[in-house]
This record gives sequence, C-alpha cells and structure tokens, in this order.
Amino acid sequence: MVSEYTQSDRFRDARIHLSDLTGLEIRDCEVSGLKIVDCYGSDVRIGGDFERVVVHDVDVTAYVQSELDRLHPARALARNAVSVEDYQAAWNAVETQWSATLDRVRLLPDAAQHQQVDGEWSFVETQRHLLFAGDAWLGNAVLEEETPYHPFGFPAGGMPPEESAKLGLTLDATPTLDQVLAPRLARMATMRRVVDGLTTAELDRVCGRKPADPYPDQEYVVRRCLKVVLKEEAEHHRYAVRDLAVIEAAAPGSQ
Repeated sequence: MVSEYTQSDRFRDARIHLSDLTGLEIRDCEVSGLKIVDCYGSDVRIGGDFERVVVHDVDVTAYVQSELDRLHPARALARNAVSVEDYQAAWNAVETQWSATLDRVRLLPDAAQHQQVDGEWSFVETQRHLLFAGDAWLGNAVLEEETPYHPFGFPAGGMPPEESAKLGLTLDATPTLDQVLAPRLARMATMRRVVDGLTTAELDRVCGRKPADPYPDQEYVVRRCLKVVLKEEAEHHRYAVRDLAVIEAAAPGSQ
C-alpha cells in the first residue's frame, strides 16, 4: 500500500539519507529550501511556482521561465498585464488558444476527454476547475453575482469538501464535456464583456467580496482578481495541451 501524508509537517527540516525514494511524489506542498544532493536516478520531474531553482549549482530559473513563455506566450501576457490594453491582449490570447484546443479535443472519444495522464486532471476536470476560477474571482469577487458558483465547478485540491459543499459544488459529478462547456463558455463570455469594458478606474476598484469564504479576509482589487483568472487560464491550458499530446499519441492510428 502506498503511504500518503496530507496536511502534515512531519517532514519539515527532515533529512532523508540512503533511502529508496523511487516513485516519490510531492504535490501541492511548501518546499522552500528543499535540497536534493548527490542523488541519482532517471526521469526526474519538477513543476510548480518556484522563485529560484538551482540545478548542479546553476540557477536555471530564468531559462525555464523564458522557455515556457516562448512555448506558451499567453503566460507572459497574463503575468505582465498592467494596463487595460494589456488585460485585453491577454484575454484575446486566452480565447484564441482555447478555441484551437477545443477543436482538437472534440475529435477525441468521450473516454479520452475524461482520461487522466500521470494522475493529473482530465480535460473535463480542467474545464471544471477553470469554471470555478471564473465563478469565484470574476462572478463572485468582481461582479458580486447573486449565485456565482455553478455546481460543476471544481476547486483546487486544498479546499475542504465541506467548504465546496457550502458553495453548492458537486465534486463527485461526472458531466460530459459539452455539459461542462455550456457554463464554462458562458463564463468566458462574461469575462469578454468585462474586459471589453475595462477602465483604469475599474481595475483599481476594491471588490466588495472575496472569491469564496475559504479565502483569506484581505483586500481584493479588480486587477488582482482578473489577473488570477488570466493566469489560471494560461497555466491550465499549458497543462491541458501537455496531457492532450500524450493522449493523442496513444490513440489508435496515431503512429
């Protein structure tokens, strides 16, 4: 049986020495100061939001960032958005890339649309998560809608199930891609209307709500909330096309 540790601090400042860590997975954890020294193996993968990454005493942070931006230009547009025009350009890029990717996904059988790669979210689950992100950061925080959360929304794994239930989310639902895309594309259309009507004053407006009750009680400004939506869209598109390539390569007749 695989050992699993959740919301634990038992490994803080630990030293693991001369141990077999084959297949170890560290997910959604704080790893500041993590060191892997004099280890050996193959197929080592690292992904996340890191301020600085050093490999063999070489700081590779800037290289990784620039390469990801080259491969996925919407990332830089979303991350660097400041002016109204920047936000509009970033959303244009987001819409364009998802339109092309949805065309690819619709060619796949239903099972492939629900297929997970290496334990990551399936394409349908990714759309459900982006639906939730738009509902929370746009529908609730920015627009203060009366009922912003669609039941198909899928929050990040750190949200307790009871908090998800309070928002009316049905995490165990198994909707089809088209069922998810109906509210998802509607939320994207709402984002389009908001972005088209943006002003500098609106970007600097303090929201009257936070995205959801589990989020910290702090000031949420419109520009921050919209940037979260942009960055979520850009990063999860990167994950989606990464896994889509694996699924397409394994499809019958792809060779």
